[in-house]
Amino acid sequence: MIRTKRVYDTPDEGDGFRILVERLWPRGMRKERAAVDLWLRDAGASPALRQWFGHDPAKWGDFVDKYVHELSGKPEVIDQLAALAREHPMITFLFASKDEEHNNAVALKQYLEMRGVV
Repeated sequence: MIRTKRVYDTPDEGDGFRILVERLWPRGMRKERAAVDLWLRDAGASPALRQWFGHDPAKWGDFVDKYVHELSGKPEVIDQLAALAREHPMITFLFASKDEEHNNAVALKQYLEMRGVV
């Protein structure tokens, strides 16, 4: 099972294996406080896509399409996430955005679920 959570929220035992799926380390976050088990930079959206999106909910559908296109070119990332999902009963994708509905962690989770990876 995969869930999503802001990296700035307090970690808890229910998070399971915590994966930061951001290309950049979250601003102002100390590594100890983040309690990240794995920082998977390559799962994050490209800098150009992040800038284009700008967390504008009106661009969400197009962002997801473009992000999925980026992910399709990274089979090693998808394979790694599939292996982690088999190994850990609970995985939490961590993201830095203030918007909890429109971010790459949510899109990544949906993508993996649609592909039957998790």
